[in-house]
Amino acid sequence: MGKISIAVVDDHPLLMEGLVALMQRNVGFSLAAAGSDANDIYSITEKYRPDAMIVDLNMPGDAFLAIRDATKTAPDMKIVVFTASTNTDHAVQALEAGAKGYVLKGSSADDLIKAIEMTCRGEIYITPCFAAKVISALHGKALDRQAAQSAKLSVREDQIVRLLLCGKQNREIASALSLSEKTVKGYMTLLMQKLKARNRLEVVIAAQRLNPAAFEGMRVSPRPQKSI
Repeated sequence: MGKISIAVVDDHPLLMEGLVALMQRNVGFSLAAAGSDANDIYSITEKYRPDAMIVDLNMPGDAFLAIRDATKTAPDMKIVVFTASTNTDHAVQALEAGAKGYVLKGSSADDLIKAIEMTCRGEIYITPCFAAKVISALHGKALDRQAAQSAKLSVREDQIVRLLLCGKQNREIASALSLSEKTVKGYMTLLMQKLKARNRLEVVIAAQRLNPAAFEGMRVSPRPQKSI
């Protein structure tokens, strides 16, 4: 295996100098480019296509968006985030954007080198003392997505919620959708179970929270709080 070409993007001059020197001292690495803001993440990717890139998160521009765009442009490039942020949301967001490593500043040079080498072998690297929290957060987010998917409304349920938002009662909903009142009541029971709602008002509020774009501009009528 030849040398790993590496780019470094960080807006702290002293840290940048240290990272560049570290890359140049390591016989297994070659420095491809250096940058100092989020825009450089993408421009360096387009121009140099390094094997790996070390990036900070706290610098001018949207680093998360730049990571996402860069990894789409160069799927084989491995991005290792090197940051002081111990915010698990930042770690999850970076990894979901396409980063393959998350190394906390304060780690040793050996840890950073290990992260680069492991990610270039197709593995994921997270600073060990922080890894359990990040893995737990990733698992929790996956469960949230699964729950949201299971709560997704069917076409008929969506129609009923829209009529509820207009203040329609079961008889009116049944007439509008050519259903029996009994069928509408059955749908209402299912909606309350699916959305973990206790009444009609909570059904429409939960549906709006589930998919804000679908119900944008629609306001809850004061009538839906009546019993099913």
